[in-house]
Amino acid sequence: QVQLVESGGGLVQPGGSLRLSCAASGFTLDYYAIGWFRQYPGKEREGVACISRSIDGSTYYADSVKGRFTISRDNVKNTVYLHMSALKPEDTAVYYCATDPNSRIRGSACNVWHEYSSWGQGTQVTVSS
Repeated sequence: QVQLVESGGGLVQPGGSLRLSCAASGFTLDYYAIGWFRQYPGKEREGVACISRSIDGSTYYADSVKGRFTISRDNVKNTVYLHMSALKPEDTAVYYCATDPNSRIRGSACNVWHEYSSWGQGTQVTVSS
């Protein structure tokens, strides 16, 4: 059974940093694209970053986070991370990781957001002074 568990959210001051973790079980995430999404109250989830299968070796960042967020993978721990720095109040949201369990996302373009269908429970990130 595919399961994703996020952790690492919390309260941070503007300009600060956080590292979110997405621990996978029931599958080897090395073989699947993993995406990080965020959701503002009353809004739909939006993709912010993704990492392709290891064999494809690519990442993608939304313009709003490019240069501030970094996505990485630890295959030994079966975990994907989202390193967030220079955080802004507008980064405040619930953050989710997700995967494409049908393995339809292949190649360098991992930002095929509609294919992500297995989700974690989310973790709250609040950026405030």
